[in-house]
Order: sequence, then C-alpha cells, then structure tokens
Amino acid sequence: MANGKVKERDYYEVLGVSRNATNDELKKAYRKLALKYHPDKNPGDKTAEQRFKEAANAYGVLSDQKKREMYDSRGSAGLDDMGFHGFESSADIFSNFGDIFGDIFGKRSYRDRTGPQKGSDLRHDITISFTDAALGSERQLRFTKSEACDACNGTGAKNGAPPVCPQCNGTGHISGQQTSVRSFYACPNCSGSGRKIDNPCNTCNGEGRVTKTRSLSVKIPAGINNGSTLKLSGQGEAGVRGGRAGDLYIHVKTASHPYFERDGLNIRYDAHIPFTKAALGGEIEIPTLNGKATLKIPKCTQSHQTLRMAGLGIKTKDGRKGNQLVRTIIDMPKKLSERQEELLKELDKLEKD
Repeated sequence: MANGKVKERDYYEVLGVSRNATNDELKKAYRKLALKYHPDKNPGDKTAEQRFKEAANAYGVLSDQKKREMYDSRGSAGLDDMGFHGFESSADIFSNFGDIFGDIFGKRSYRDRTGPQKGSDLRHDITISFTDAALGSERQLRFTKSEACDACNGTGAKNGAPPVCPQCNGTGHISGQQTSVRSFYACPNCSGSGRKIDNPCNTCNGEGRVTKTRSLSVKIPAGINNGSTLKLSGQGEAGVRGGRAGDLYIHVKTASHPYFERDGLNIRYDAHIPFTKAALGGEIEIPTLNGKATLKIPKCTQSHQTLRMAGLGIKTKDGRKGNQLVRTIIDMPKKLSERQEELLKELDKLEKD
C-alpha cells in the first residue's frame, strides 16, 4: 500500500480467467462469484460485499470491448481517462447486471430499479496553456446535462408523485412460470419503474428530467500534470427517482510552450550566451514563469552547463517548490572584425605560451 491507496487486484485474476477469455467464459466466471458473494446470502459481511463489487467491476470492464482494450494497454489509468471508476453500491450492480442471473436475481434486480438511481457521470475535455498548468488558473466551462425537472420535482407526473402501478403493485416486475422454472420480467404496464404515470408532466413529458445548459467555474491546481483528471462530485447527470447526481470528470490536456519544458516541478530553459560573457562572466536577463529575472553567469561557463535558479519553478498548494534549470548554449559570432581577430590570436598565443 502506497499513499494510503490499496492496490487493486488484476481483473483477470479477480474473475479467475485467462487474458484471452471469451465473453461466455467471463459471464460464467462472474455469475459464479456474484452468486457466492451476493448480499442476500452474506448479510452484514463486509468482505463478501467488497468481493461482490470487485467482481462486478472486473466484469464491467472485461465484458466491454473498448474498456477491455484500454485496460489491457494502460491498466486502471486508462479506465480513469474513460471516466470509469467502478460501481459504488450493490444497487448500481443490480441495475446493470441483474438480468444475467435470471430468476435468482430477478426480484432484487427489478426492486432496485424502482428505487433511487444515481445519475450518469459526465466527461469534459479541456486544453490549458503551459503557464496555466504550472501556476494554476480558473476556467469557465459550459456544457449540457440532464437535471431534475422543476415543474414536477423530478417525478415525471403533472400532479405530484405518480401512483403505484396496479399491475405489479409497485415492484416493477411480474413473474411467469414455464415448466418448473419461475422467471421475472419487467412489468409492461410501467416499464419496470413501479409507477404508472397517467398524466405526464408537460415540461419533461414524463421523464422527470430535462436538458439544460450550465456554466461552471473550475479551479486548475498549480502543477497539474498533462492528462490529469479532476473530479467534481455531483455535477453530472441528475439521478432517477430521487437518486443522487452523477459526477463530472474534467480531463486536462496541457499545451506545449515555445521555450519552456517541464521536468516534474522544475522548469527547463535554454539560454543563449555570447562566448565573451561565458568566458568573462556577467549577467543576462531571461524569462521565468513569473516574468523576467536576472541570471548570473560565472566566469568560464561551459556550453550545455546547467545553472540553477532556486525556487523559480512550479509551486504547489502543499508548499513544494521547483527550480528553473537553465542550460547554457554558447553563441559564437558568425563573423569577426579585424580587431576581434587580433585579440583572439593574442589570446591563442598566450595559451600556447
């Protein structure tokens, strides 16, 4: 364990399958684990609950071709970039995978669908300048998302909460029996919601949610890395039937700089210095993240020597500071005057003597 974060087990290891497992093999392996660690079979068992979620996360990734390809190539980092951060509750798992268990999970699956459901997560990509990434900044985002309808308070009904569906008595499912097997199906009268909307809201047409355009101010922390993701809790899609909103994930790309390069918290810069100043020493003015600064050139400075300007790199919120590292590039004149040539010959003679 590092930095307080528990390392996740490999998803193939979790399901006990090979890396070239077929979808049928994945489904069979997941079904076996889900039945073993199902909450109804292990009431109050936190370890079983964790295994149940772990198996669902593994199956949720490996059964999806795009997620599986990203996981195989980049691991969990690739999934973060896609906005997949796993299931947070058993209800989320049932609503996504309940159907693959048939009559075993049928009741639980449809019962959970009638209750509150978390809204979908959203992803927004932004590109910021090198300087904004180094120093921190604030960006205004504008995007569309679904929100609870104000006219009906998210119920979807014109006149208050919709009544319980008379056909399924609010369970959202009906049962049927063929031979000795009993199966559960979504109620056709309410589409599995458990509520029958006879008089839908005019604003949202019974959906309970409407699409709105929102503006949001996002703070970019100083020293953010290229490819980082910022999570804004509760800023995603509105939940269903009173469920909490999803989250908004901001994927940050940093543009390159014409003459600065980043090295951790340090900033690298190439400074061109006349060969006379490199030999005799002196001062030059160079750019930094915060404007111009004076750099002292020691006598007999060599080409590609690195000079350090302490504390002029990236400063993070927790107080860490980087430096500006200046690589010297000695500029030679393209043409010499007669006097310059005389002086250099004299210098050459002195060195030989």
